[in-house]
Amino acid sequence: MMKILLVGSGGREHAMAEAIARNDEASLCAFMGKRNPGIARLAKEIRIGKETDPGKVRDFAREAGADYAVIGPEAPLEAGVVDMLEESGIPCAGPGRSAARLETDKAFCRDLMVSHGIAGCPRYRVFRDTREAEAFIGDYEGELAVKPIGLTGGKGVRVMGEQVDRAGAIAYVKSLSGGVVLEERLIGEEFTLQAFVDGKHLVPAPLVQDHKRALEGDEGPNTGGMGSYSMPDHRLPFVSDKDYQSAIGIMEEAVRALAREGFPYRGILYGQFMNTKEGPRVVEFNARFGDPEAMNVLPIMKTDLASVICSIVEGTLSEANVEFEAKATVCKYVVPEGYPASPWSGEPVTLGNTGNARLFYANVEEKDGALATQTSRTLAFVGIADTLEEAERAAERAASAVKGRVYHRRDIGTRALLDRRVAHMGAIR
Repeated sequence: MMKILLVGSGGREHAMAEAIARNDEASLCAFMGKRNPGIARLAKEIRIGKETDPGKVRDFAREAGADYAVIGPEAPLEAGVVDMLEESGIPCAGPGRSAARLETDKAFCRDLMVSHGIAGCPRYRVFRDTREAEAFIGDYEGELAVKPIGLTGGKGVRVMGEQVDRAGAIAYVKSLSGGVVLEERLIGEEFTLQAFVDGKHLVPAPLVQDHKRALEGDEGPNTGGMGSYSMPDHRLPFVSDKDYQSAIGIMEEAVRALAREGFPYRGILYGQFMNTKEGPRVVEFNARFGDPEAMNVLPIMKTDLASVICSIVEGTLSEANVEFEAKATVCKYVVPEGYPASPWSGEPVTLGNTGNARLFYANVEEKDGALATQTSRTLAFVGIADTLEEAERAAERAASAVKGRVYHRRDIGTRALLDRRVAHMGAIR
Protein backbone atom coordinates (compact mmCIF):
# COMPACT_ATOMS: atom_id res chain seq x y z
CA MET A 1 0.00 0.00 0.00
CA MET A 2 1.42 3.39 -1.01
CA LYS A 3 0.32 6.61 0.64
CA ILE A 4 0.02 9.75 -1.48
CA LEU A 5 -0.17 13.26 -0.09
CA LEU A 6 -2.32 15.72 -2.03
CA VAL A 7 -1.82 19.45 -1.39
CA GLY A 8 -4.74 21.72 -2.32
CA SER A 9 -8.45 22.14 -1.69
CA GLY A 10 -10.26 23.18 -4.90
CA GLY A 11 -12.28 21.50 -7.61
CA ARG A 12 -9.10 20.54 -9.43
CA GLU A 13 -7.81 18.80 -6.32
CA HIS A 14 -11.11 16.96 -5.80
CA ALA A 15 -10.73 15.58 -9.34
CA MET A 16 -7.13 14.60 -8.55
CA ALA A 17 -8.20 12.89 -5.32
CA GLU A 18 -10.84 10.89 -7.15
CA ALA A 19 -8.35 9.83 -9.82
CA ILE A 20 -5.87 8.69 -7.15
CA ALA A 21 -8.55 6.81 -5.20
CA ARG A 22 -9.28 4.54 -8.17
CA ASN A 23 -6.15 2.58 -7.23
CA ASP A 24 -7.02 0.08 -4.47
CA GLU A 25 -3.35 -0.03 -3.51
CA ALA A 26 -3.20 3.72 -2.87
CA SER A 27 -4.12 5.53 0.33
CA LEU A 28 -4.77 9.27 0.17
CA CYS A 29 -3.98 11.97 2.73
CA ALA A 30 -4.66 15.64 2.09
CA PHE A 31 -3.32 18.99 3.27
CA MET A 32 -5.92 21.67 2.51
CA GLY A 33 -6.25 25.41 2.99
CA LYS A 34 -10.00 24.90 3.43
CA ARG A 35 -11.96 21.74 4.00
CA ASN A 36 -13.15 20.38 0.67
CA PRO A 37 -16.07 17.99 1.35
CA GLY A 38 -15.26 15.78 -1.65
CA ILE A 39 -11.58 15.38 -0.77
CA ALA A 40 -12.39 14.84 2.91
CA ARG A 41 -14.58 11.86 2.00
CA LEU A 42 -11.82 10.25 -0.05
CA ALA A 43 -8.81 10.91 2.20
CA LYS A 44 -7.87 8.72 5.17
CA GLU A 45 -6.27 11.68 6.93
CA ILE A 46 -6.64 15.42 6.40
CA ARG A 47 -5.00 18.54 7.80
CA ILE A 48 -6.29 22.09 7.41
CA GLY A 49 -3.54 24.68 7.25
CA LYS A 50 -1.68 27.18 5.13
CA GLU A 51 -0.77 25.42 1.87
CA THR A 52 2.17 27.76 1.31
CA ASP A 53 3.86 26.85 4.61
CA PRO A 54 6.46 24.24 3.57
CA GLY A 55 7.27 23.24 7.15
CA LYS A 56 3.64 22.55 8.07
CA VAL A 57 3.10 20.51 4.91
CA ARG A 58 6.29 18.52 5.56
CA ASP A 59 5.35 17.85 9.17
CA PHE A 60 1.94 16.50 8.16
CA ALA A 61 3.50 14.37 5.41
CA ARG A 62 5.86 12.81 7.94
CA GLU A 63 3.10 12.20 10.48
CA ALA A 64 0.87 10.63 7.85
CA GLY A 65 3.70 8.49 6.48
CA ALA A 66 3.38 9.76 2.90
CA ASP A 67 5.41 7.91 0.28
CA TYR A 68 4.76 10.41 -2.51
CA ALA A 69 3.24 13.86 -2.87
CA VAL A 70 1.41 15.70 -5.62
CA ILE A 71 0.69 19.43 -5.61
CA GLY A 72 -2.55 20.91 -6.97
CA PRO A 73 -2.22 24.74 -7.01
CA GLU A 74 0.67 26.96 -8.05
CA ALA A 75 1.22 28.97 -4.84
CA PRO A 76 2.73 26.03 -2.85
CA LEU A 77 5.14 25.42 -5.74
CA GLU A 78 6.35 29.01 -5.58
CA ALA A 79 6.62 28.76 -1.79
CA GLY A 80 9.02 25.80 -2.05
CA VAL A 81 6.76 23.05 -0.72
CA VAL A 82 8.19 20.53 -3.22
CA ASP A 83 11.77 21.46 -2.29
CA MET A 84 11.02 20.96 1.42
CA LEU A 85 9.27 17.61 0.90
CA GLU A 86 12.00 16.21 -1.32
CA GLU A 87 14.71 17.34 1.10
CA SER A 88 12.79 15.28 3.67
CA GLY A 89 12.85 12.19 1.45
CA ILE A 90 9.30 12.45 0.06
CA PRO A 91 9.43 12.52 -3.76
CA CYS A 92 6.92 14.75 -5.52
CA ALA A 93 5.02 14.83 -8.78
CA GLY A 94 5.50 18.56 -9.00
CA PRO A 95 8.39 20.86 -9.94
CA GLY A 96 10.68 22.47 -7.42
CA ARG A 97 10.63 26.23 -6.93
CA SER A 98 13.28 26.90 -9.60
CA ALA A 99 11.55 24.86 -12.33
CA ALA A 100 8.13 26.21 -11.32
CA ARG A 101 9.32 29.67 -12.35
CA LEU A 102 8.11 28.64 -15.79
CA GLU A 103 4.73 29.69 -14.35
CA THR A 104 5.50 31.83 -11.33
CA ASP A 105 7.86 34.27 -13.11
CA LYS A 106 6.63 35.40 -16.53
CA ALA A 107 9.86 37.25 -17.25
CA PHE A 108 11.90 34.08 -16.53
CA CYS A 109 9.61 32.10 -18.85
CA ARG A 110 9.95 34.49 -21.79
CA ASP A 111 13.69 34.92 -21.35
CA LEU A 112 14.13 31.11 -21.17
CA MET A 113 12.22 30.69 -24.43
CA VAL A 114 14.36 33.28 -26.19
CA SER A 115 17.72 32.11 -24.83
CA HIS A 116 17.01 28.48 -25.83
CA GLY A 117 15.41 29.30 -29.17
CA ILE A 118 12.00 27.85 -28.24
CA ALA A 119 9.33 28.56 -30.83
CA GLY A 120 6.01 30.23 -30.04
CA CYS A 121 7.24 33.19 -28.01
CA PRO A 122 5.40 36.46 -28.71
CA ARG A 123 7.23 39.78 -28.95
CA TYR A 124 7.63 41.12 -25.41
CA ARG A 125 9.42 43.57 -23.13
CA VAL A 126 10.16 43.11 -19.42
CA PHE A 127 10.01 46.18 -17.17
CA ARG A 128 11.18 46.07 -13.56
CA ASP A 129 10.65 49.83 -13.28
CA THR A 130 6.96 50.53 -13.79
CA ARG A 131 7.69 54.13 -14.79
CA GLU A 132 9.50 52.86 -17.86
CA ALA A 133 6.56 50.58 -18.62
CA GLU A 134 4.16 53.52 -18.36
CA ALA A 135 6.25 55.48 -20.85
CA PHE A 136 6.37 52.51 -23.24
CA ILE A 137 2.59 52.13 -23.11
CA GLY A 138 2.14 55.84 -23.70
CA ASP A 139 4.10 55.65 -26.97
CA TYR A 140 2.88 52.22 -28.16
CA GLU A 141 0.66 52.01 -31.23
CA GLY A 142 -1.57 48.95 -31.20
CA GLU A 143 -2.84 46.44 -28.65
CA LEU A 144 -0.81 45.09 -25.73
CA ALA A 145 -1.20 42.31 -23.20
CA VAL A 146 -0.19 43.67 -19.78
CA LYS A 147 1.00 40.85 -17.47
CA PRO A 148 2.27 41.12 -13.90
CA ILE A 149 5.48 39.11 -13.60
CA GLY A 150 4.26 37.07 -10.62
CA LEU A 151 1.21 34.93 -9.82
CA THR A 152 -2.26 36.41 -10.18
CA GLY A 153 -4.58 33.39 -9.89
CA GLY A 154 -5.29 33.43 -13.62
CA LYS A 155 -6.95 36.85 -13.47
CA GLY A 156 -4.10 39.35 -13.75
CA VAL A 157 -3.82 39.99 -17.49
CA ARG A 158 -5.28 43.17 -18.99
CA VAL A 159 -5.47 43.75 -22.75
CA MET A 160 -4.98 47.34 -23.84
CA GLY A 161 -7.32 47.92 -26.75
CA GLU A 162 -9.91 45.35 -25.67
CA GLN A 163 -10.42 45.44 -21.91
CA VAL A 164 -8.85 48.78 -21.03
CA ASP A 165 -7.81 51.93 -22.88
CA ARG A 166 -4.30 53.43 -22.77
CA ALA A 167 -5.01 55.39 -19.59
CA GLY A 168 -6.47 52.28 -17.98
CA ALA A 169 -3.41 50.22 -18.89
CA ILE A 170 -1.09 52.84 -17.40
CA ALA A 171 -3.19 52.99 -14.24
CA TYR A 172 -3.06 49.20 -13.98
CA VAL A 173 0.73 49.15 -14.29
CA LYS A 174 0.98 51.80 -11.56
CA SER A 175 -1.01 49.52 -9.25
CA LEU A 176 1.45 46.63 -9.65
CA SER A 177 4.55 45.75 -7.69
CA GLY A 178 7.30 43.44 -8.85
CA GLY A 179 7.43 44.48 -12.48
CA VAL A 180 5.46 43.78 -15.62
CA VAL A 181 5.75 41.99 -18.97
CA LEU A 182 4.27 43.81 -21.96
CA GLU A 183 3.51 41.58 -24.95
CA GLU A 184 1.96 41.85 -28.37
CA ARG A 185 -1.69 40.89 -28.25
CA LEU A 186 -2.15 37.47 -29.86
CA ILE A 187 -5.20 37.00 -32.10
CA GLY A 188 -6.67 33.53 -32.55
CA GLU A 189 -8.26 30.73 -30.54
CA GLU A 190 -6.86 29.55 -27.22
CA PHE A 191 -6.40 25.90 -26.33
CA THR A 192 -4.91 24.03 -23.40
CA LEU A 193 -2.45 21.15 -23.63
CA GLN A 194 -1.75 19.44 -20.30
CA ALA A 195 0.95 16.79 -20.04
CA PHE A 196 2.64 14.49 -17.55
CA VAL A 197 6.43 14.98 -17.35
CA ASP A 198 9.08 12.85 -15.60
CA GLY A 199 12.06 15.09 -16.34
CA LYS A 200 12.68 13.70 -19.84
CA HIS A 201 9.46 12.21 -21.19
CA LEU A 202 6.26 14.14 -21.89
CA VAL A 203 2.88 12.39 -22.24
CA PRO A 204 0.01 14.62 -23.41
CA ALA A 205 -3.59 14.60 -22.20
CA PRO A 206 -6.61 15.48 -24.41
CA LEU A 207 -6.81 19.08 -25.61
CA VAL A 208 -9.22 21.33 -23.71
CA GLN A 209 -10.63 24.81 -24.28
CA ASP A 210 -11.35 26.95 -21.20
CA HIS A 211 -13.71 29.93 -20.93
CA LYS A 212 -12.37 32.73 -18.74
CA ARG A 213 -15.05 35.37 -19.17
CA ALA A 214 -17.78 35.43 -16.54
CA LEU A 215 -20.78 35.88 -18.83
CA GLU A 216 -22.25 34.12 -21.83
CA GLY A 217 -20.96 35.11 -25.23
CA ASP A 218 -17.50 35.65 -23.68
CA GLU A 219 -18.59 38.88 -22.05
CA GLY A 220 -17.75 40.28 -18.62
CA PRO A 221 -14.58 40.19 -16.53
CA ASN A 222 -11.95 37.47 -16.52
CA THR A 223 -12.35 34.72 -13.93
CA GLY A 224 -10.41 31.67 -12.82
CA GLY A 225 -12.39 29.76 -15.47
CA MET A 226 -16.16 29.30 -15.86
CA GLY A 227 -15.93 25.96 -17.61
CA SER A 228 -14.30 23.97 -20.38
CA TYR A 229 -14.81 21.16 -22.86
CA SER A 230 -12.91 18.42 -24.68
CA MET A 231 -13.76 16.30 -27.72
CA PRO A 232 -14.00 12.49 -28.05
CA ASP A 233 -10.98 12.37 -30.40
CA HIS A 234 -8.93 14.32 -27.80
CA ARG A 235 -8.30 17.15 -30.29
CA LEU A 236 -10.13 20.39 -31.12
CA PRO A 237 -11.56 21.08 -34.59
CA PHE A 238 -9.68 24.37 -34.97
CA VAL A 239 -6.30 22.80 -34.08
CA SER A 240 -4.70 20.99 -37.02
CA ASP A 241 -2.32 18.04 -36.68
CA LYS A 242 0.53 20.41 -37.51
CA ASP A 243 -0.62 22.83 -34.80
CA TYR A 244 -0.88 20.01 -32.29
CA GLN A 245 2.60 18.63 -33.02
CA SER A 246 4.01 22.16 -32.86
CA ALA A 247 2.50 22.69 -29.40
CA ILE A 248 3.88 19.38 -28.12
CA GLY A 249 7.29 20.27 -29.55
CA ILE A 250 7.28 23.63 -27.78
CA MET A 251 6.52 21.96 -24.45
CA GLU A 252 9.21 19.31 -24.98
CA GLU A 253 11.73 22.06 -25.76
CA ALA A 254 10.75 23.89 -22.55
CA VAL A 255 11.38 20.72 -20.52
CA ARG A 256 14.76 20.23 -22.20
CA ALA A 257 15.68 23.87 -21.63
CA LEU A 258 14.93 23.62 -17.91
CA ALA A 259 17.08 20.47 -17.68
CA ARG A 260 19.96 22.29 -19.38
CA GLU A 261 19.56 25.13 -16.89
CA GLY A 262 19.89 22.61 -14.05
CA PHE A 263 16.20 22.51 -13.08
CA PRO A 264 14.75 19.13 -14.12
CA TYR A 265 10.96 19.33 -14.46
CA ARG A 266 8.76 16.62 -12.96
CA GLY A 267 5.01 16.85 -12.61
CA ILE A 268 2.24 18.27 -14.75
CA LEU A 269 3.04 20.87 -17.37
CA TYR A 270 0.21 22.95 -18.80
CA GLY A 271 0.68 24.88 -22.00
CA GLN A 272 -1.81 27.66 -22.70
CA PHE A 273 -1.60 28.35 -26.43
CA MET A 274 -3.12 30.84 -28.80
CA ASN A 275 -3.61 29.31 -32.22
CA THR A 276 -2.77 32.19 -34.56
CA LYS A 277 -2.44 32.65 -38.29
CA GLU A 278 1.22 31.62 -37.94
CA GLY A 279 0.50 28.64 -35.65
CA PRO A 280 0.54 28.12 -31.87
CA ARG A 281 2.00 30.85 -29.66
CA VAL A 282 2.56 30.47 -25.93
CA VAL A 283 0.19 32.56 -23.84
CA GLU A 284 1.72 31.05 -20.70
CA PHE A 285 2.96 27.87 -19.10
CA ASN A 286 1.50 26.56 -15.85
CA ALA A 287 3.32 24.16 -13.56
CA ARG A 288 0.22 22.11 -12.61
CA PHE A 289 -3.17 20.98 -13.86
CA GLY A 290 -5.63 23.66 -14.92
CA ASP A 291 -8.80 24.38 -13.02
CA PRO A 292 -11.26 23.56 -14.63
CA GLU A 293 -9.26 21.71 -17.32
CA ALA A 294 -8.19 18.94 -14.92
CA MET A 295 -11.84 18.03 -14.55
CA ASN A 296 -12.11 17.32 -18.27
CA VAL A 297 -9.17 14.94 -18.51
CA LEU A 298 -8.88 13.16 -15.15
CA PRO A 299 -12.37 11.57 -15.12
CA ILE A 300 -11.72 9.93 -18.51
CA MET A 301 -8.27 8.57 -17.62
CA LYS A 302 -8.30 4.79 -17.89
CA THR A 303 -5.10 4.76 -15.87
CA ASP A 304 -5.33 5.73 -12.21
CA LEU A 305 -3.43 8.85 -11.23
CA ALA A 306 -1.54 7.09 -8.44
CA SER A 307 0.28 4.88 -10.97
CA VAL A 308 1.14 7.90 -13.12
CA ILE A 309 2.53 9.74 -10.08
CA CYS A 310 4.83 6.78 -9.41
CA SER A 311 6.01 6.77 -13.05
CA ILE A 312 6.72 10.51 -12.90
CA VAL A 313 8.78 10.16 -9.73
CA GLU A 314 10.65 7.07 -10.96
CA GLY A 315 11.36 8.54 -14.41
CA THR A 316 9.61 5.68 -16.23
CA LEU A 317 6.78 7.61 -17.87
CA SER A 318 5.67 6.62 -21.38
CA GLU A 319 2.54 6.98 -23.47
CA ALA A 320 1.83 3.31 -22.74
CA ASN A 321 1.43 4.32 -19.07
CA VAL A 322 -1.44 6.71 -19.71
CA GLU A 323 -4.71 6.02 -21.52
CA PHE A 324 -7.86 8.10 -21.94
CA GLU A 325 -11.37 7.08 -22.94
CA ALA A 326 -12.67 8.30 -26.32
CA LYS A 327 -15.30 10.52 -24.69
CA ALA A 328 -16.36 14.15 -24.90
CA THR A 329 -16.46 16.15 -21.68
CA VAL A 330 -18.08 19.44 -20.68
CA CYS A 331 -17.36 21.14 -17.35
CA LYS A 332 -19.59 23.95 -16.05
CA TYR A 333 -18.80 25.87 -12.89
CA VAL A 334 -21.58 27.15 -10.63
CA VAL A 335 -20.36 30.35 -8.98
CA PRO A 336 -21.76 32.85 -6.42
CA GLU A 337 -23.74 35.82 -7.66
CA GLY A 338 -21.37 38.78 -7.99
CA TYR A 339 -18.38 36.58 -8.86
CA PRO A 340 -15.59 37.47 -9.52
CA ALA A 341 -15.67 41.08 -8.24
CA SER A 342 -18.12 40.89 -5.30
CA PRO A 343 -19.18 37.28 -4.71
CA TRP A 344 -22.02 36.51 -2.31
CA SER A 345 -20.46 34.40 0.44
CA GLY A 346 -22.29 32.31 3.03
CA GLU A 347 -25.38 31.85 0.85
CA PRO A 348 -27.12 28.43 1.02
CA VAL A 349 -26.82 26.14 -2.00
CA THR A 350 -29.09 23.17 -2.67
CA LEU A 351 -28.35 20.36 -5.10
CA GLY A 352 -31.26 19.14 -7.18
CA ASN A 353 -31.35 16.15 -9.52
CA THR A 354 -27.90 16.36 -11.08
CA GLY A 355 -28.34 13.17 -13.11
CA ASN A 356 -25.20 11.34 -14.22
CA ALA A 357 -22.89 14.37 -14.28
CA ARG A 358 -19.79 14.21 -12.10
CA LEU A 359 -19.79 16.65 -9.18
CA PHE A 360 -16.60 18.25 -7.93
CA TYR A 361 -16.64 20.45 -4.84
CA ALA A 362 -14.62 23.66 -5.04
CA ASN A 363 -14.80 26.76 -2.82
CA VAL A 364 -17.82 25.65 -0.80
CA GLU A 365 -18.55 25.15 2.89
CA GLU A 366 -20.37 22.10 4.20
CA LYS A 367 -21.90 22.30 7.67
CA ASP A 368 -24.33 19.74 9.10
CA GLY A 369 -24.94 18.42 5.61
CA ALA A 370 -25.80 21.84 4.17
CA LEU A 371 -23.73 23.68 1.53
CA ALA A 372 -22.96 27.40 1.37
CA THR A 373 -21.05 29.59 -1.07
CA GLN A 374 -17.68 31.11 -0.25
CA THR A 375 -15.72 33.76 -2.14
CA SER A 376 -14.82 31.86 -5.30
CA ARG A 377 -16.16 29.15 -7.61
CA THR A 378 -18.56 26.83 -5.79
CA LEU A 379 -19.27 23.55 -7.60
CA ALA A 380 -18.23 22.03 -10.92
CA PHE A 381 -20.32 19.59 -12.95
CA VAL A 382 -18.80 17.46 -15.70
CA GLY A 383 -20.86 15.74 -18.36
CA ILE A 384 -19.15 12.76 -20.04
CA ALA A 385 -20.57 11.16 -23.19
CA ASP A 386 -19.84 9.86 -26.67
CA THR A 387 -20.64 13.25 -28.23
CA LEU A 388 -20.13 16.86 -27.24
CA GLU A 389 -23.88 17.50 -27.43
CA GLU A 390 -24.69 14.71 -24.96
CA ALA A 391 -21.92 15.78 -22.58
CA GLU A 392 -23.14 19.39 -22.68
CA ARG A 393 -26.73 18.39 -21.93
CA ALA A 394 -25.61 16.34 -18.92
CA ALA A 395 -23.51 19.20 -17.52
CA GLU A 396 -26.25 21.76 -18.18
CA ARG A 397 -28.97 19.67 -16.49
CA ALA A 398 -26.81 19.30 -13.40
CA ALA A 399 -25.74 22.95 -13.17
CA SER A 400 -29.33 24.15 -13.73
CA ALA A 401 -30.55 21.94 -10.88
CA VAL A 402 -28.54 23.89 -8.27
CA LYS A 403 -30.65 26.34 -6.27
CA GLY A 404 -29.32 29.42 -4.54
CA ARG A 405 -27.71 32.79 -5.27
CA VAL A 406 -25.48 31.29 -7.93
CA TYR A 407 -25.11 31.35 -11.71
CA HIS A 408 -23.32 29.49 -14.48
CA ARG A 409 -22.58 29.90 -18.19
CA ARG A 410 -25.14 27.96 -20.20
CA ASP A 411 -23.26 28.34 -23.49
CA ILE A 412 -20.09 26.41 -22.57
CA GLY A 413 -19.78 23.22 -24.59
CA THR A 414 -22.62 24.04 -26.96
CA ARG A 415 -22.26 23.30 -30.65
CA ALA A 416 -23.16 26.90 -31.50
CA LEU A 417 -20.24 28.26 -29.47
CA LEU A 418 -17.84 25.69 -30.94
CA ASP A 419 -18.96 26.55 -34.47
CA ARG A 420 -18.13 30.21 -33.78
CA ARG A 421 -14.65 29.18 -32.63
CA VAL A 422 -14.10 27.15 -35.81
CA ALA A 423 -15.38 30.00 -38.01
CA HIS A 424 -13.15 32.50 -36.20
CA MET A 425 -10.09 30.34 -36.78
CA GLY A 426 -11.07 29.85 -40.40
CA ALA A 427 -11.33 33.61 -40.93
CA ILE A 428 -7.90 34.16 -39.37
CA ARG A 429 -6.24 31.48 -41.46
